[in-house]
Amino acid sequence: MKRFSHRSLTASAATLVLLSGTAACGPFGSDDAKAAPDSGSPTFTVAAAGDILIHPQLIEQGQKDAKETGKGVSGIDFDPLMAGIKPVISKADLGICHLEPVLGKPEGPFEGFPTFLVPPQITTTIKNVGYDTCSTASNHVLDHGYNGVVQTLNALDAAGLKHTGSYRTEAEAAKTMIVDVKGVKVAQLSFALGFNDFEVPKDKPWLANEIEFKAIAAAEKRARDAGAEVVILSLHWGREHWPNPSRSQLQLGRRIAKETGVDLLIGHHAHVVQPMEKVDGTWIAYGLGNQVARHDVPSGLTEEGVIGWFEFAKRGGKWDVQAKYVPTFVDIPPDPDESGKLPEGAVKDYRLIDIAATLRDRKGLGDEQIARYRLAFERTEGTMLNRGAVKDGLVPLEALPD
Repeated sequence: MKRFSHRSLTASAATLVLLSGTAACGPFGSDDAKAAPDSGSPTFTVAAAGDILIHPQLIEQGQKDAKETGKGVSGIDFDPLMAGIKPVISKADLGICHLEPVLGKPEGPFEGFPTFLVPPQITTTIKNVGYDTCSTASNHVLDHGYNGVVQTLNALDAAGLKHTGSYRTEAEAAKTMIVDVKGVKVAQLSFALGFNDFEVPKDKPWLANEIEFKAIAAAEKRARDAGAEVVILSLHWGREHWPNPSRSQLQLGRRIAKETGVDLLIGHHAHVVQPMEKVDGTWIAYGLGNQVARHDVPSGLTEEGVIGWFEFAKRGGKWDVQAKYVPTFVDIPPDPDESGKLPEGAVKDYRLIDIAATLRDRKGLGDEQIARYRLAFERTEGTMLNRGAVKDGLVPLEALPD
């Protein structure tokens, strides 16, 4: 195992001026203006991203790629789909994914919306790109009942991925998931806003975590009692396809920041990017958008996502977090014409990319792709900063290439 070792479509002119005045920061660089970490104290990095939601079109892509690579299990290989983000995720000391759907059997059958049942082969890819843990509390976690939870967690175990948010036993639910990251004990918590039309069974109230402030505060306290030095909270919350955080998100996020010891809050569920802001010293990423998905009606925003990059260091005896972000994009092939051919110059495969890295390389990119990627980066940039995060030093991990 790796170490445990709508949103505004454009940013305001003032925000963009402020950003352009910020010192450019290369990949995995540090901010020289920041006070040096306490002597002898550990530092570590966390990469976290949004929803991994495998729609039927992505399963078909995995089957197509398996024929090309000769790899995968039962004729499905998701590695090419997500390979574009491996350079970022694999550099982090701790990679945190959010797995939204229920995992089935390798050979199927599979289901899409509204009750997802997807290939467990995705777990191998999640591990291969560099993730270490996954949050599993989502509105779809109970789509296939208790057996679906068990299948999902068994598949994550088989891939060597830690997990939290849903559980197979009461004893498992009572134990905080804590990992060792460069000698620091880091706990991850995971809660969801609800489970669609499914209810947690009365005889298994511990099956999945539902958002409630007292439950979150109690979980953070249990994590500290278990020895956690850092607590990261994953929340599946907010309104789908709304780039601005809802009033309930703002209220709950700020209450958590002010009234608990949570060190970092990362959100998902909206399927579009939402802003980050720092409240009482705690970064809140309201929504990281989709990591990878293919909605029936892509909105243009659902293809855009963010990897949050968080640098932890002790300053003055307390954990300080510096936040950065990596805009991502999912290429979606257009529908073929009547003869079965794609338009000239169109992308041929679903691919998840790191926008800045792809534009820096530019190999094989047409003018239309370059323009679309730049739009996605700039729109994500505006969203990230539209709650004033620039004053707290939020910058892209890698600037948009000229």
